[in-house]
Amino acid sequence: MSEKEKTETSEAEIAVHWGEEAYYYPSLEFVAQANCTDPSIYERFSLDNFPNCYKEYADLLDWYEYWHTTLDTSDAPCWKWFVGGKINASYNCIDRHLPKNRNKTAIHFVPELEEDKVEHITYQELYVRVNEFAALLRDFAGLKRGDRVTLHLPMTPELPITMLACARLGVIHSQVFGGFSGKAAADRVVDSRSHVLITIDGYFRGGHLLDHKEKADIAVEAAAKEGQTVDKVLVWQRYPGKNSTPTPMVDGRDYFVNDLLKKYYGARVEPEKMPAEAPLFLMYTSGTTGKPKGCQHSTGGYLAYVAGTSKFVQDIHPEDVYWCMADIGWITGHSYIVYGPLALGASSVVYEGIPNYPDAGRAWRIAQDLNVNIFHTAPTTIRALRKIGPDEPRKYNYKFKHMTTVGEPIEPAVWKWYYEVVGKKQAAVVDTWWQTETGGFLCSTLPAIKPMKPGSAGPGMPGIHPVIYDEDGKEIPTGANKAGNICIRNPWPGGFQTIWGDRERFVRQYYERYCKNPKSKDWRDWPYLTGDAAMEAADGYFRILGRIDDVINVSGHRLGTKELESAALVVPEVAEAAVVPVSDEIKGKVPDLYVSLKPGFQASPELAKKISDALAREIGPIAKPRKVWIVTDMPKTRSGKIMRRVLSAISNKGDVGDVSTLANPEIVDQIRKMVL
Repeated sequence: MSEKEKTETSEAEIAVHWGEEAYYYPSLEFVAQANCTDPSIYERFSLDNFPNCYKEYADLLDWYEYWHTTLDTSDAPCWKWFVGGKINASYNCIDRHLPKNRNKTAIHFVPELEEDKVEHITYQELYVRVNEFAALLRDFAGLKRGDRVTLHLPMTPELPITMLACARLGVIHSQVFGGFSGKAAADRVVDSRSHVLITIDGYFRGGHLLDHKEKADIAVEAAAKEGQTVDKVLVWQRYPGKNSTPTPMVDGRDYFVNDLLKKYYGARVEPEKMPAEAPLFLMYTSGTTGKPKGCQHSTGGYLAYVAGTSKFVQDIHPEDVYWCMADIGWITGHSYIVYGPLALGASSVVYEGIPNYPDAGRAWRIAQDLNVNIFHTAPTTIRALRKIGPDEPRKYNYKFKHMTTVGEPIEPAVWKWYYEVVGKKQAAVVDTWWQTETGGFLCSTLPAIKPMKPGSAGPGMPGIHPVIYDEDGKEIPTGANKAGNICIRNPWPGGFQTIWGDRERFVRQYYERYCKNPKSKDWRDWPYLTGDAAMEAADGYFRILGRIDDVINVSGHRLGTKELESAALVVPEVAEAAVVPVSDEIKGKVPDLYVSLKPGFQASPELAKKISDALAREIGPIAKPRKVWIVTDMPKTRSGKIMRRVLSAISNKGDVGDVSTLANPEIVDQIRKMVL
C-alpha cells in the first residue's frame, strides 16, 4: 500500500471516532401529507425485485412506446435502461401538464437586483418559449437529434428554456457552469465537438452586471486552436432589446437570440420520440487527469430516476413552491431544479445571484415572498449564512415543510442550526449523498419513514444497495466502525452511461477496481466505485468521509487537483505545481497551491498573484487557491514523485510523518517554516 493510501485510510479511521448523533423525527403534520409513508418501498426495491422495481419510477412519466427490456446488460458495464421505450423529456416537463395546469407557474425567476421584478413563467409560457427557441435551433442553427451543443449560461430562465428546447429536438446539451472561464468552456466545446455555443451578454453577481459575452470570444478562439470550429454563437440578452456587454458581436458568427426569435413567433415543434437510452445531456466533471470528463446521461432512465427521487425524497407535490439554491450548471441543478421538479409539474425557483446579496436576509425574504415550502442547498451555503446572519431566518415569516442538503457532508453542528433556525424545528431534513455521475440521490432518508441523523446521509435509497470494501476488496461489515471505499452493488436508471468518447476510461475509473470478472455480462460482477470513503453505522446509515482520489470539493464544486495544477503550469515561470486540499470553515475545502520555479526566476508577491490569476482565468474564480506557496523544491520520493501527502500535512498543520526516505528530506522543514 502506498504512503498516500495509508494516510487516507488513517484519516478515515480518525473520522469514525465521532459519536453517532441522536435521531430526529419528522412532525406528524409532515408525515400526514407525505408522498411516501409506506415502509414496504424498501422491500419493493429489494435486490430480489431488481431491476423491475424501477418500473415504479418510469410509470411517473408519459411514454410514446413502452419498453421491452428493463435493463440490458449486454455491453456491461454500459447499462441500458428501458430499452425499446420511446420518450421525450421536454414533453414530460411541459406539454403533459398543459391540459390541467397551463396557468400554473413553472419557473419563478428571481433577479439578483431587488428592484427588478420577479418573473413568473407559467407552463403555457414555458411551452411557447421552448417551442419558439427549438424552431430557431432547428431552422437557423441547423441542429438535429444527436448533435451536441454547448451552453455557457448563468442562472436566468434562458438556461432551462434552452435545455428543454434541445431536449425537444433530441439535441444533446452540455451546460458549462456560468462562473467557469472561456478556456474551460472551450475544453468542453472541443471534447463534445459542438459547432454551436449558446451564451448570454451579461448577468448579475454580487450587485455587478458581469460581461459574460467576452468569455464566448475566448472560448471560440481557444477551441479553434484545438481544431474545433464554432459556426454560430447565439447570445441571449439579459434585458431583451438592450445590450448589456461592451464586447462587440462578431459579424456572421454572433447573433442575438432575441432578434432572431421574432421570425419564429408562434412556431410549434413536435417533440422527437427519443429511444429511452439516447443521450439527453453531457455534464462535465473535473477529471483527476486534468482533462474534464463528459458524463453521458440517458433520456428515459435519467428522467425516471430524477422524477422518482424528486417525488419520494424531496416530497414534491404539484402545489409546492420548491427552491433549490444550487446552480443549474451542476448536476444538482439539472436533476433537481429543471428535470425532476418540472416532470412532476411543480413550481421551481431560479435565483440569479448570490445568497447574501444585498444582505444576509435575502434568501429568507425570497422564501417569504414566494411562499417557498421546500428548500434545497449545499452545506457551504448553510455555513456561510450561519456565519454572516445566524439570527436572520427568525426575522422572516416563511415555513419550510422540507429541507435538503447536498454536495458534501454537513457537520452535525451546522445541521442543527439548519434544522432549528432555518427550518424552525418544523421541517424534515434530508442529507443526500450522490454525484454528477449518478444522476440522482444514492443515500438519503425517506423523510416520512426514516428518522434524520445529523452528520449521516442515511441508508441507501430504495433500489440502491451500497457496500463498503477495503483496499483488498473485502466487505467491511455494518457497524464495524471502519471506513472504506463505498461502492454500489447494482446499476440504477439515473447512473451515467459512459464517459463521452472514452469508454475505456469509464470502465477503468468506475468499475475495474472491484470487478469480479471483466468478461461477465452479469451486473453482480460489476460494483460501481464511487471514489468516496465512508463508514456504515450499525443502523445502516452511511457517513460519507470525502474523496479517496484527488478531487477537491470547494463549496460543493468538484475540482480536480490535476486540472488546477495544469492551469498553474500555464504560467511560463512555473516548473512544478502541487495542489492539496485545506479545511476551511465556510467552503469545506480550499486548494493550497505549491509551485517551484524554473531556473533563473525569483519568488515575488507579483508572481504569486500572476499564478493565482491564471487558475481563475483557466478554470474560473472558484479555483483561486487560498495561498500560492513558491518553494525552492518539492518534497519528492527517490523516483521523483511529489509527495502531496507531506504538503497536505503542512498546510493542514498536521504531522508530516516519516520523511527520512525522501530524496530531499531537508526541504520539508524549509517549507514548514515558510507556511507556519
